Amino acid sequence: MTTELITQNLVELEVPGTDRKAVVRELAQRLVEDGRVTDLDTFLADIDAREAQMPTGLEGGIGIPHCRSAAVTTPSLAFGRSSAGVDFGAEDGPAKLIFLIAAPEGGGEEHMTVLAALARRLVRAEFKKTLTEATDPAELAAYIREEVSP
Repeated sequence: MTTELITQNLVELEVPGTDRKAVVRELAQRLVEDGRVTDLDTFLADIDAREAQMPTGLEGGIGIPHCRSAAVTTPSLAFGRSSAGVDFGAEDGPAKLIFLIAAPEGGGEEHMTVLAALARRLVRAEFKKTLTEATDPAELAAYIREEVSP
């Protein structure tokens, strides 16, 4: 297992469906398969608990579900695109770009650093355009790493 924040295995160019929980499960399953999450159900419960505090949808079609969890072994980021859109509670509508941030429970502030870096990049039209138009998961993972890795 690599300790890079995101790899091509953690990129889904078209997530199936429009249900928030199903999409988060799909991306979380990639984290499990990559050895970054040890218990899918625990991790999903932690994501749900975080979502219950405040929706993680941002204006402009962005969803950033995130949490700290004992089930996470290394800070990680999974990315998915949805042409149909997934409701993460943003006032302007569903998310087309979804970032799942997973941070170890006892870890430092890495996930907040990643969250802040993402928020800064997502206001740039060029960043969103690249995320929307990319066709190669490996290139997309490298691009995201370059832009947001702490």
